This record gives sequence, C-alpha cells and structure tokens, in this order.
Amino acid sequence: MLNAKSKAKTLSLDFLFFLAGSMIDAVAINVFTAPNHIAPGGVTGIGTMLNYLFQTPIGVVNMLINIPIVIWAILEIGYKLVAKSIAAIIIFSVAIDTMGLFLPVYDGNPLLAAIFGGALEGIGLALVFMRGSTTGGTDMIARLLGRRFRHLSMGKLMLAVDLVIIAASALVYQQLESALYAIIAIFVSTRIIDTLLYGTDAGNGKMYFIISKKNEEIKQKILEQIDRGVTVIPIEGGYSGQEGAMLFCAVRRYEVAKINDIIHTTDRDAFVIVGEAGEITGEGFRAAQSDDKTLKEIVRSLQKRNQKEDAE
Repeated sequence: MLNAKSKAKTLSLDFLFFLAGSMIDAVAINVFTAPNHIAPGGVTGIGTMLNYLFQTPIGVVNMLINIPIVIWAILEIGYKLVAKSIAAIIIFSVAIDTMGLFLPVYDGNPLLAAIFGGALEGIGLALVFMRGSTTGGTDMIARLLGRRFRHLSMGKLMLAVDLVIIAASALVYQQLESALYAIIAIFVSTRIIDTLLYGTDAGNGKMYFIISKKNEEIKQKILEQIDRGVTVIPIEGGYSGQEGAMLFCAVRRYEVAKINDIIHTTDRDAFVIVGEAGEITGEGFRAAQSDDKTLKEIVRSLQKRNQKEDAE
C-alpha cells in the first residue's frame, strides 16, 4: 500500500512539473520568440521556422519530429527510462498549440523578446529536467550525448546541438539579426538551466553514504535510473563486529529527490548520511580546472615511479 501511494505521489509530482514547465515554455514560444522570428533552437526552433513558412502548428511538428528521436532513446536506454519523456513531449506539444490560441503576442523590442523568451524557456525546461525527463528534441539528444560526454553539462550540449538550427534560421527569415537574437535566447536559457539544475557551480552537489540490507538493489537502481556511479565500501560494525558494505555516491543537486525516492521505496529502514560536496570534479561532473603543466608533470612522474617500484 505504501509503495503504491509513493508511486502515485511521484507520478502526480511528475505531471505537475511537466505541466508547469510546458506552460511556461509555451508562453516563451507563443508570446516572445515565434512572433519575433526567433528560432529558439532544437525541434521547437524547427517548428517555429516551419510555422513561419507554411503556417504548420508548432506543437504538432514538435511531436512528429520527436518520434525518431524517441525511438533512438528507447534503443539506447530502454523504454522505461523514456516513458516520462514521452509523456512530457505530449504535454509540451499540446500546451504550445492550445495556449497559442489565446496568449497575447509581444511585438516590441526583439532584444527583450530574446531575453525574456530565453529565460522562460530555461525555467520551463529546468522544471521538466528536475523530474528526470526531457521535452524531446535537443534536450533529449543532449541527455543521450551526455551519457558519452559526461564532463559536459546539459546546457553546453544543448547549445552545441542548436548551432545548426541557428544558422538555418538566418536563411529562413533572410536576416542575420534573427540568428543573433536566437543566440541570445539560447544563451540565456542554457544559463538558467545550468543554474537551476546544478546551482551557481556545476561542480557541487551531495554525498550519500548508504547502509542497507538491500544494498545491491539500491545500487542497481542508482546505476540504471540516475546513471551515477556507486562505490561499495567494506565496513565492520564497531559494536556488533559484523562485516558488511556501505554504498557511497556523489550526485548533483537536482538528482537528490530521485535518489531519495530510490532509497526510501527500496528500504525504508536504510541508514543514510547526506553531506554537502563543495566541489566535485571528474567524470559526470565538472572537469578539473587546473592548467598547471608543471603540476601535471609531477603527478605523472610520481605515478611512473610508483609503477616502477610495484614492478620491482
């Protein structure tokens, strides 16, 4: 019963976040970007340009183009992990076309349209990302590419994928300004996404120390559902003297809710310690910032010496 209630609560939160995020994004598109000939990148940008050329509904185009991307995602990571994104894509597409029927249009300063459109788009997408989903398009492509290029943030990957669409918008609208305003909108949205998801520093997060009778099950769920590495540390009880294992995992802040759900739904009696990680560098997080070649050479020298001593 508790497990069913927990799942119902999770699904309800997912729906609310998807709906709120989609509605905010729909405002960005219908009020600010599309009316001012700004293609905000990704599938939505393609839909915006096709709407300008052929008056096709942006939401319908968004859903159709996402079909092959969803198929790729299913083949790459499995249906269960894409199910949320399919729901988010449908809600997002419906929200764009439905809200476009009654939302007012801003036809003032294009620079303000780019800034406010980008900010609202970033907030809307971040709300969807917080529930472990995407709205398809470049954000799904970025998440799939992020599995291979873990040192890059979601925002940076989305920006890279969007460059082609930005160039196309200059040709479609036949003015360079449209592409320049699109760059501003995308820059603002990616900065908002990174700030809301990762905090002001993409290298910080939380540390989890987990002791449970269901360690193996928790470990597998973290690996599969969050795609985070887990370290198993052998331990011995100070009082009981019993040997066991402790799980250690570092996560970004937006992943905290998901890992808490995994732990509590798997073992409500698990012993969990959560600590602040002021800085996390390495695979899946921020790349190390040091460019000191001398320091790198010293490290390499020490590694070679240790390897030589081990061989002897």
